[in-house]
Amino acid sequence: MRSFFATDGSSLVLTLQRTVLATVILAHGLQKAFGWFHGFGFRGTIAWFGSINVPAALALLVILAETVGAAALFAGAATRFAAAGIALVMIGAIFLWHLPNGFYMNWGGSQKGEGIEFFVLALALALPLVVRGAGALSVDGVLARL
Repeated sequence: MRSFFATDGSSLVLTLQRTVLATVILAHGLQKAFGWFHGFGFRGTIAWFGSINVPAALALLVILAETVGAAALFAGAATRFAAAGIALVMIGAIFLWHLPNGFYMNWGGSQKGEGIEFFVLALALALPLVVRGAGALSVDGVLARL
């Protein structure tokens, strides 16, 4: 169990990765869960996922990863688990929805949908957290020392 929480407690780089990823993903989770920031809200998100043939149970896991998981990530609590959940959401987003739209985001409105660049960046932030842990100023770091 100790290895689950183990981290380089002096790494500010991991802390920066963790807090940036948590902040960005939590904003998306709040859109999905509560409709904040022009989101669909819980029911709308479940319905949207259903419209692309994603089961409601999987949609619920996405909402949980992006809200509860991102909040845990921000605190550095169960970091490996939370970051892995977010990584799986990003992989799913890439392969189930965004890959046919190419690499780039749709800044100019000239393509059918959003490309994969955001998801690749989020994945690149999540994977080191899965491998190395939370870094400095984390609940995991405190628990690993107990």
